[in-house]
Amino acid sequence: MTNLYILLVLTVFLAILFMFYRMQKKHVAFSKRVFLALGVGVIFGTVIQLVFERESVVTTKAIDWINIAGNGYVSLLQMLIMPLIFVSIVGAFTKLEGTKNLGKISVTVLATLLITTAASALIGILSVFLFKLQGAEFTKGAAETARIADLASRQELIQDVTIPQQIVSFIPTNIFADLSGTRATSTIAVVVFSTFVGMAYLGVKRKSPQEAEFFAKLIESLYKITMRIVTLVLRLTPYGIVALMTKVLATSNFQALVNLGKFVLASYVALIVVFLMHMVILLFAKVNPAIYLQKVFPVLSFAFTSRSSAGALPLNIETQTKALGVDETTANFAGSFGISIGQNGCAGVYPAMLAAIVAPTVGMDIFSPMYILTIMAVVTISSFGVAGVGGGATFASLIVLGSLDLPVEIVGLVISVEPLIDMARTTVNVNDSMLAGIVTSRRIGELDDRVLNDPKAVVSSSL
Repeated sequence: MTNLYILLVLTVFLAILFMFYRMQKKHVAFSKRVFLALGVGVIFGTVIQLVFERESVVTTKAIDWINIAGNGYVSLLQMLIMPLIFVSIVGAFTKLEGTKNLGKISVTVLATLLITTAASALIGILSVFLFKLQGAEFTKGAAETARIADLASRQELIQDVTIPQQIVSFIPTNIFADLSGTRATSTIAVVVFSTFVGMAYLGVKRKSPQEAEFFAKLIESLYKITMRIVTLVLRLTPYGIVALMTKVLATSNFQALVNLGKFVLASYVALIVVFLMHMVILLFAKVNPAIYLQKVFPVLSFAFTSRSSAGALPLNIETQTKALGVDETTANFAGSFGISIGQNGCAGVYPAMLAAIVAPTVGMDIFSPMYILTIMAVVTISSFGVAGVGGGATFASLIVLGSLDLPVEIVGLVISVEPLIDMARTTVNVNDSMLAGIVTSRRIGELDDRVLNDPKAVVSSSL
């Protein structure tokens, strides 16, 4: 009977996928399909959990098959990350008419990412104060115990690594190893290498324009081929989202949500405030938040369901250039930098909250302005090199707590609600990288308001 139920669940899921296939053939707008996929995934996942329960054999095995669509989609996007970073950043240099905007672009993108991360850390700390979580204790179960043991082994690998040593680790020693993502800092290492290649191109362009022109054409060809692959993969977005959302709702531990409800609520309040801060910054950049939100909904929906900032990179860059009017150079810089530097959710709010919660247990005065500034500074510096994939927040938290000589056990104690919080964290991460693109493009006078304000200029035009 169990196999029959599993077959029934999978049959319904296949019928859902076929429905989205028919919608695609009928040219239903991409944003509408993404929104519908989100809703269908929520309903289908909830039904599975209510009917069969979260840890039942039916749910476990059915989700294992459904994961082929969800995790398979994320894997395809992650496949593109390293080549996309390389061709995007190098291509950004080849598209520069001159070098006068290069400094402004890089400085403004980095400043936006880091300043908002520092502000996000402060917001996270204030949320802990608001909900009176400082010194709070959380229940430790079997899963939490196992996670703490795992964290202890991971902490041993980085406990003797100072912040200067962490910065040195960003420099690639074997670019081929980093292109295959063998290190936690491989993403930023590829960013560094790509930047050096771009700068070298500018030098060659001055002395040997003919060779530089050949290289620029080669990079442009690679960029177009890569973006074509991106388009092919992005067409699978509704299928991936419905599968990912089904898994989240079918396997979420709602009892843990009740037990750690205060922490989850405090996290979401902090992340919502950070998101609102982004909207205020958009106003200063003379961008209508309502128009902006309408255009970025597909990429934020994917970020929410996939929990992968890096996986959202292709859709991120497409959204910036085709829907928001950001120039290609800035979009490529902002998108690539944003997945490894200054992630507001994973590297800003989250580690700052954990530090503020656990500090009083070791006798630290968390209300001291100097200690608050110390947490903000450590969080901002540590935000460099945080991988934009699942586990990035854990890595950032270990670095921050270790640098402040605070116990890391709290990271393991909140494992049961980690996926629920991580969805919102990832959404904020991706939104901040697009914000950096808009702010920078506006500053250098390259933001195309006609594209930004054109309701027909959306990512779905090619999907």
